[in-house]
Amino acid sequence: MTQVLCVAGARPNFMKIAPVMAALAEAGIAAQLLHTGQHYDAAMSDSFFADLGIPRPDHHLEVGSGSHAVQTAEVMKRFEPVLESVQPQAVLVVGDVNSTIACALVAAKRGVRVIHVEAGLRSYDRSMPEEINRVLTDQISDLLFTTERSALANLQREGIDPARVEFVGNVMIDTLYRNLEHAVPSVRTLGATLAQYAVLTLHRPSNVDDAPTLAALLDVVGEINRTLPVVMPLHPRTRGNIERFGFTAKLDGLHILPPVGYLEMLGLMRDAKLVLTDSGGIQEETTALGVPCLTLRENTERPITLDEGTNTLVGPHPEAIRRAFAEILAGGGKAGRIPEYWDGRAAMRIAYKLKDWLPMPKGVHALSDTRIV
Repeated sequence: MTQVLCVAGARPNFMKIAPVMAALAEAGIAAQLLHTGQHYDAAMSDSFFADLGIPRPDHHLEVGSGSHAVQTAEVMKRFEPVLESVQPQAVLVVGDVNSTIACALVAAKRGVRVIHVEAGLRSYDRSMPEEINRVLTDQISDLLFTTERSALANLQREGIDPARVEFVGNVMIDTLYRNLEHAVPSVRTLGATLAQYAVLTLHRPSNVDDAPTLAALLDVVGEINRTLPVVMPLHPRTRGNIERFGFTAKLDGLHILPPVGYLEMLGLMRDAKLVLTDSGGIQEETTALGVPCLTLRENTERPITLDEGTNTLVGPHPEAIRRAFAEILAGGGKAGRIPEYWDGRAAMRIAYKLKDWLPMPKGVHALSDTRIV
């Protein structure tokens, strides 16, 4: 009997599901893995599964690309017969991508318990599709695992019973610690030795779909590159818009890479003097690595990286970016510290909670007092 059907669909999910699958196996919990195929680059998807030691999916929906509505609907349509066939005790979803809300909705409507890993994170920006996914997934989840203590207050403001919530730490950091010694040295990824460099990742629609915003960001990055070489793994969406807007010349002088695998990216971040990003997960990874991070967004759903970590919120504003960059050059940037329970054991805390919780009838949320520290 399958106790837990675990769902992954896009690149951010893979780093979160890897330690969870390993911990469930170690705890003796029967689990199956479903890949929705939301991340439709088969080669990159396969590389992440290989790098992270994720078992081959038991089910693959092969959904592919589409608008948010089309993709969410297609996941729901293809997921339902799998759920009916497997009949798990619970469905476990991670993060905030379309696959997360789609599979959670199907499970909840069919009376199957939903477990949400990385619950309670809020940017309070409803223009972000991920924020809608987070809020709705948390509302229909039976058990919510959080990465930071402040997430509980977010959930309580939305009327969620604290008995459904358990603070376990950050599974993304489990994956980082587990793979750090296997990270590909930056010199191998770059094919050259750079004494110091910055890493840039850029993919959010608010930054790359608007021509003036993208132009301003590329211009200020070009300025930074004259002082500190900038390495940019180029997201396909970003590359397409750069070409469409006629901005290709703005990449001159930057160290442009194709999309890289997890171990290559981990090595690039570990060895960097600075990371500039609009990614949520990279804000967490740089905090764990102790590398200064400038987040090119107006807000973040990961405030702990600002309050305790190495992250600084600068938005897509050239002057703020210049000022923060100058401060890093002058003083090295925020030192930060490792947040509570970002210790590589979050997935095991999840697994041991589930051993106590899964036999309970649906609707009973009381958790064991066992603490895995």
